[in-house]
Amino acid sequence: MLLLGIDVGGTKVACALGDASGQVLDSRRRPTEASGDPVRDLERMAADVRSLVEESGHRLEDVAAVGVSVPGPLDTERGLVLNPPNLPGWDRAPVRDVLQAALGRPVTIENDANAAALAEWQFGAGQGTDSLVYLTMSTGIGGGLVLGGRVHAGRASAAGEVGHLPIVWEGEPCACGLAGCVEAYIGGAAWTRRLAAVTPADSRVAALAAGEPRPEHVVAAAKEGDAFALAEFERFNDYLARLLVILTFTLAPDVFVLGTIARAAGETLCLGPVRERVRAHVWDFLGQDLAIVPAALEDRLADLAGISVALEATR
Repeated sequence: MLLLGIDVGGTKVACALGDASGQVLDSRRRPTEASGDPVRDLERMAADVRSLVEESGHRLEDVAAVGVSVPGPLDTERGLVLNPPNLPGWDRAPVRDVLQAALGRPVTIENDANAAALAEWQFGAGQGTDSLVYLTMSTGIGGGLVLGGRVHAGRASAAGEVGHLPIVWEGEPCACGLAGCVEAYIGGAAWTRRLAAVTPADSRVAALAAGEPRPEHVVAAAKEGDAFALAEFERFNDYLARLLVILTFTLAPDVFVLGTIARAAGETLCLGPVRERVRAHVWDFLGQDLAIVPAALEDRLADLAGISVALEATR
């Protein structure tokens, strides 16, 4: 069964042709270059897809489904994207209808975090589990939920916005307009702002940064044993563990799959300490078999996110 995936981001568009086993037969990527006219942008994506299929020696008629991973908020029932912040002019963009008309194949759209969760569940770190929580931990903190073998999207595909759970009442202001969100403490953008204020000039973090300290400099310095960087990871791990404890009691998943900062930090700096803290603060039967693991797909995620949405649509 052939499947097409399109992953639309603020900076790039990835198109991939694959199958139900997760094998990517061919793919291509290019800058997003949003024109402000979503119909024109979508028709260009359709042209990319047609070219990809033809050049790989296949036919569009043989494609069972097309899946689109795109930033929310969404109206998945009507196939609309609702004013995403990084795609100017895309308010109420008719993604499904334009692509279906252009390609002649059934199209399903999904929030990018949910699509990533599906990809990790079908092809990555969550294979073989019944329920998974995926966290992307880069500029902000996003999440995707697979519960009972199905993606759980909620209204406007907004379920899984776990970065905006309040960890500290009336705490640090968040970019979303609320206060005390976990993203305001350990999201990449918030952490970068903190580092600008607290990084000692004589720390290894400052030396590696040679300018603006960022989380990746903390990761590198902590791996070298820098005291300031290790203290920053104690703080990071504490807030992350609090978030996972809340989600464990709320959802009781089989596995947490952690991306970006947590994956880069690895077992010793982050995953191991977080796992211990979570198990110490949940009931034994919830914690004993709970897996907290790094995301597995890495560079393959952009290709497999849309393919996973397409595969889910055929079930």
